[in-house]
Amino acid sequence: MKPDAGSLPASEPDRHRRTIITVIGLTQITGWGSSYYLLGVLAAPVAADTGWPLSWVVGGQTVGLLVAGLVSPFVGRRIDRHGGKPVLAASTLLLALGLVVLAAALSLPVYIGAWVFIGAGMGAGLYDAAFASLGRYFGRDARRAITIVTLFGGFASTLSWPVVALLVDRVGWRGASLGLAAVNVGFALPLLLTFLPRAPAREVATSNVHDVGALRIEERPAFLLLATVLVLSGAVAAIVSVHLLTLLQAVGLTLASAVALGAVIGPSQVVARVIEAAGGERHHPLWTLLAAMMLVATGVAMLWFEVRSVAAALVLYGAGNGVYSIARGTVPLTLFGPSRYAPIIGKLALASLLAQAATPPLAALLLERAGSASVLAVLLGLALMNVMLVIGLGFEIRRSKQRSPMAEFRREGLFRGG
Repeated sequence: MKPDAGSLPASEPDRHRRTIITVIGLTQITGWGSSYYLLGVLAAPVAADTGWPLSWVVGGQTVGLLVAGLVSPFVGRRIDRHGGKPVLAASTLLLALGLVVLAAALSLPVYIGAWVFIGAGMGAGLYDAAFASLGRYFGRDARRAITIVTLFGGFASTLSWPVVALLVDRVGWRGASLGLAAVNVGFALPLLLTFLPRAPAREVATSNVHDVGALRIEERPAFLLLATVLVLSGAVAAIVSVHLLTLLQAVGLTLASAVALGAVIGPSQVVARVIEAAGGERHHPLWTLLAAMMLVATGVAMLWFEVRSVAAALVLYGAGNGVYSIARGTVPLTLFGPSRYAPIIGKLALASLLAQAATPPLAALLLERAGSASVLAVLLGLALMNVMLVIGLGFEIRRSKQRSPMAEFRREGLFRGG
């Protein structure tokens, strides 16, 4: 069988493959800890030290997510053209620059400006860029690599929050920001430059193609369905991550109990990813996506109906969110093929990240006006809609009769006899 254009040859030693996955996995931990999870520890110290409103401090991350979404299509095209090494390396420099500006910020506009750089680093270095890079290295064989990288990423908050908290205690939030900048420049950047190989050159010339991620007419319905699933999933995850403690207290828990129960989401994500890594290649990734949506919907429904076991609800939600991270990388790879994977995943990331940026403020407004029950009802509605959309995506793929990358679903046994 001929190897996919742009992927490593089949004879590539397993040791080399493990090195690539480990390097990208480790830099996912530093990348997430330096950006998305940063304000989980830094928000309160920044607000207390500067006197800036906490809502504006947290709003820095919203700006970062907006920027990450806007740069994602460009990032996807660059990875498709040049491979992931230069783009992932650039992300560490952007994160470091943003963290240095953050540490030096004496005014709120400068602080917000720092998040522009951090957001660009997020778009160039977190999961979507990492998945696109793995697709360039391994082609259709990238599925297991994507799963393993999400296992690394699952430990980002677990490892980064205690370290950042210790730095804040010892050297303050500005010193902690500089320390994270040093980690990116002194650890992540050399790791990427030293151990990641250049991606193999494309075998097919694309000089006469304006958009290597262009969709055929028969692929557009599936793309739109998948994009909608990612948008709604991003919205649900963003709302829960920002407002979970408020929602748990609204169902009768104390703040301490809410914090303790909220902590089960992280381990649940990791356990679910381990299970997927152990047996995921035995089934098609669309089943993983459907399972993720059903688990998320079940967990949210249990919270909305105030089922007694809040812990069980959060375990189910965490498990669903954990395997969703895998599916969002593996489904597009199978659906559209590796040759267009990087630019297409960049397009998909745009709307998802914009949704993650926009929905928490809207949910906060709904909380103020209508209460937590309304927010949980909206979350449940979005989650159930996603279950139906994934089922619809499966039938759309089955309906397609053309021999396109979508036919992989039939050949790999998504619908037996279909």
